[in-house]
Amino acid sequence: MEESFPFHYTLLEYMFTLVGLLLFLLDIALDIWTVVSFYQDGAYAYMAVMIFLLLGSSVLLQVFSWLWYSDFLEKIETKVETFAKRHLLIKPFHFLQLGVYLRYAGVIEISTTHFLRHTNSFTEGVAVYLNHDLQMLRLFETFSESAPQLTLMMSIILQRGELELITGLKILTSAAAIASSVAMYHRCMRAFLPEKRKMSWISTGIYFLWNLLVIIPRVTALALFCSVLPCYIIAHFLSLWMLLVLVVWSQKTDCMEHRGWEWLFRAAVGLIWYFCWFNISTGSIKSKAILYYSFMAVDTVMLLGFWCWKVFEYAGCWSSLNPYKVIPTLLGLYVIGILVKTIYHRWFHPNGDKEKITEPTEEGQLRLAAACYDMETDLKQRASLHAAAAAPAQPFVGVPNRHRKMAANFYS
Repeated sequence: MEESFPFHYTLLEYMFTLVGLLLFLLDIALDIWTVVSFYQDGAYAYMAVMIFLLLGSSVLLQVFSWLWYSDFLEKIETKVETFAKRHLLIKPFHFLQLGVYLRYAGVIEISTTHFLRHTNSFTEGVAVYLNHDLQMLRLFETFSESAPQLTLMMSIILQRGELELITGLKILTSAAAIASSVAMYHRCMRAFLPEKRKMSWISTGIYFLWNLLVIIPRVTALALFCSVLPCYIIAHFLSLWMLLVLVVWSQKTDCMEHRGWEWLFRAAVGLIWYFCWFNISTGSIKSKAILYYSFMAVDTVMLLGFWCWKVFEYAGCWSSLNPYKVIPTLLGLYVIGILVKTIYHRWFHPNGDKEKITEPTEEGQLRLAAACYDMETDLKQRASLHAAAAAPAQPFVGVPNRHRKMAANFYS
């Protein structure tokens, strides 16, 4: 039997989930407004790219959500998800691109139940696991939709010469939103470690700052390259992305229940790596991070080099951006970001240990069933539940094992 520790799902994290839902809805509204604006301006090519990003990202999220549901339908814990399963609505919900909202409803339901009824620690564990899936989906959405959208919008601004103070603040806010998504996933993963109780917001702040400082130069370099060589950005993405997917494959990832779908996970990780670092295997994180950031630095310098070449070739067209100021600034931010990352890993990053990353047991599941969801159960059924709970607890396999494995990789 594994040693376990109580999960802690705080009220602040619950509020972040509610805010995340509101921001998710706001993001959809802004995306629709952007598509309509492109249509009204006659920018049909940009409109087509936006629609492709929106649909592609949404389909990716729904596929992952459905796969995670379909593998563990019998272990669904929340009433709203149980209702959808009982009426065969889970698959139609995902077909209609509504699967993420079903997950939000599940997290909000069980979290509200926990805070209002003061349920046991296993309920917190269920909330942690549901929230982890939700944060993972948000991470996929960030780098399949938000980051490419920011690159597109920046390249359009550069091409039109509309770079102003307010525009720069909007770009910075969008980059901060991307880094925030990564930081919130980091904080969600901390729930799987006993040291989570000692976690401070300083750690999350440094993690956010590190990602912000490396994402800004990366996205800006891509936008600058796209603004002068728009036809080549797709070739750059496809070639680099396929290389990154092969690197993910070489790490022998095992995060999906069926091996055939593991390639979809690897493709999604390759998409994240195109913009930002994300650890997906055990081993020395230091050597892997050095190789990754060195390679991405070379690629970023090449992108800036091509942009600089085009600027000098068409002198006068890009007088608002001086390459002698832009390139050192971006590279300086990148180097500072790496230094902040070093500080984080030196003083704030816990060393992962699979023995310390616990999962709920069948005993806890039975306790929760008896305490929260089977209040109408007769005395005979209750007696059978307690008899089963008295048996030696075995590790609860399924969703927790996947989360546990990803947490061990994340903190290796």
